[in-house]
Amino acid sequence: MTKEEHMNTARALHKQGCNCCQSVVMAYADKLPIDKEAAMGVAAPFGRGLAGTREVCGCVSGMAMVCGLTGHTADTRTLIERFRESNGDIVCGRLLAAGKKPCNDMVAEAAGLMAELI
Repeated sequence: MTKEEHMNTARALHKQGCNCCQSVVMAYADKLPIDKEAAMGVAAPFGRGLAGTREVCGCVSGMAMVCGLTGHTADTRTLIERFRESNGDIVCGRLLAAGKKPCNDMVAEAAGLMAELI
């Protein structure tokens, strides 16, 4: 898939009801060493800023999961910093309060950042 296809997949999954983390992870389901059902389950509690606590953004958690599962662990911090530079933060509650971008746009952006790596 192209970068745009990954971004569009993540955006569509989010619109269909997947949380931010699930949307990013599932956009890369074909590259993960686990099945789709397991990936959805693992990512489920990381939505809405870690189980709804509005802490670390689910997009960021999703990128970290994909990095870990695909052997790109060393690149995780770089992706997180790029996300922070673009959005001003990585904490869900502060991102939502700032209101600069809707979650669906951040989901697509996170999937796009992953595409540049994988």
